[in-house]
Amino acid sequence: MHTFTGPERREADRASDPAPVPATLPGPVPRRRDGAPVRRDPWVAVAVVAALGALAGWLLPAAAIDWQPALAWREPWRWWTAAFVHWSPLHLAANLAGAVLVGTFGRAAQVPPRVALAWLAAWPLAQLALLAQPALAHYGGLSGVLHAGVAAAACWLAAAQRGRRRAIGVAVLAALAAKVALERPWAAPLTHPPGWDIAVAPLAHAAGALAGLACTLAALALRRRPPRHRE
Repeated sequence: MHTFTGPERREADRASDPAPVPATLPGPVPRRRDGAPVRRDPWVAVAVVAALGALAGWLLPAAAIDWQPALAWREPWRWWTAAFVHWSPLHLAANLAGAVLVGTFGRAAQVPPRVALAWLAAWPLAQLALLAQPALAHYGGLSGVLHAGVAAAACWLAAAQRGRRRAIGVAVLAALAAKVALERPWAAPLTHPPGWDIAVAPLAHAAGALAGLACTLAALALRRRPPRHRE
């Protein structure tokens, strides 16, 4: 029987220890097309919040959370929650599908977090712009917020990308502008498009698109501002 001395015992103990488990698995780190590492996507998070909020809003009394100009300043949560109100199953289903499409569009466009924040900032602005139409006593729906998302992602492509990606952004912005113009948001507070079982507020679409465009341009301008040098 062999008796280990002090140094021999330490070497034997070290040899019997299990091999350390690496903190991360070997392999290349996933990266975006622009070279940045892939992280959780805040754009998709905003789209998920919009969809889940719409589902939750379906279970709540509309009068407590919809847009009402008379309550806009006294109950400011309506700037957000009005997007969660839907007036029919078709209205809800269409906007849930729209949330999936806008989330997918922004994901494919690989918008940076600041553009997702711009979309989030445009959310309440799209509702506040409805103050321009006081005859719109009640409003609910995600469509204004979704128009803001389309405008934000397309603006990012048109302003910050090149080649085919920029062309796609310009084309989407042009199509969005044509859609808003054809809806004539200045004509009446509500319209009744064929095939819909609810009235539509064209101003909400125009307000959302303009808010998304403005917030994204502001986010891009702030990013490009040169840092100040102290004397």
